[in-house]
Parts: sequence; structure tokens; C-alpha cells
Amino acid sequence: MVLAVSCAAIVGGCTDAGRPTSVSSEDYASQYDYNQFRLASDGRTFPVLIVGNPFPELEPGDADRRLLAVMQANKPRPHLTFTLEKASTGPAPSHRLVLVFDPVNEVGAARVCKGEAATGRHVPGQLSVFAVYCRGDVPLSQAVGRTPAATPEDSDVARLFDDLFRTVFSDAPNVQPNHGYPGGLL
Repeated sequence: MVLAVSCAAIVGGCTDAGRPTSVSSEDYASQYDYNQFRLASDGRTFPVLIVGNPFPELEPGDADRRLLAVMQANKPRPHLTFTLEKASTGPAPSHRLVLVFDPVNEVGAARVCKGEAATGRHVPGQLSVFAVYCRGDVPLSQAVGRTPAATPEDSDVARLFDDLFRTVFSDAPNVQPNHGYPGGLL
């Protein structure tokens, strides 16, 4: 089942110029339900927490704002408005997207949703992001995206977010709740 989603993401992830944009390592918790995402986001603001700075030559706030504009232009289907959230010590918003740029290999979705995301060394000209859709401290879906990019406005960044959002917020029947399956993203 996940294989069909993987193939669609990889096939759809090639740019016209031949520069690879890929989305992989997607996984969905048994609790994942697109309709819950739609209800939590449609007509509302949807928090995004950005961890790391994929464009170190830019000020972090400037990079975040410019990335937010690209994300909004390539948002998933519900009528939502992404809003930047700051990491805090208080309770996290119920539904949110966490984007970890230049993630270290040891970071898993469960740790990311608990605010324990870590970043590694940035490779110039490459954008690498670990996207996790969280409900409270529970990871509901995840995916890793990669593309060559020099600036947030690079057309490959737009393609990456389009593919990434279609994967993380999938409405495909094969990733809808199967209450008999004990799996999860822990």
C-alpha cells in the first residue's frame, strides 16, 4: 500500500529540467486520518514550526518568511493559511507541521513531535527536510524531501513542497485509518 504512494511521489518528483526533487521515507500512523486534518485546517490557520535554517546565507527570520510564502503558494487542498510557530516550553498546538531542515539521522517522528528535533551539517545548494504532521505529541505522518536549491524562491523548492504536502497530508484510501493495524511512527 505504501509502495503505491512512494512510487507516485517519486515519479511526480522529477523536475522538467532533470534536477531531482524527491520525497521518500513516508510513513503513516494507524491514527492518521485525512478528514481530521481537513477539519483541523479548513478555513483556519495551520501552525508550521521550522527547525534549522536551510539557507544559512539568509537571516533565519528572513528565510522562514520567504519559505512560508512558497509553502502557502503550494499548500495542500484545504483552504488553510500556514502560520509560523516558535518553539516554546508550553503545550504545542494540537495539529501542526514540523519541518526539520538538514535533519540528523537519529531524529524520529515521535521525538520531533515532542520538540526534540536536531539538525546536522548543511550541504550548500541542497535542501533537505524531514516533515512531520503532529497531533499533540503524536506523529501522524512523515516524509523526507530533497531538492537542489539556492534560494527559497527556486522553482524546485515549490515543486518539493507541492510533492511533500501531497505526501504528508495524503487523502489516498490506502493510508486512511485501519483500526486493526497496530503500527505507528514511534
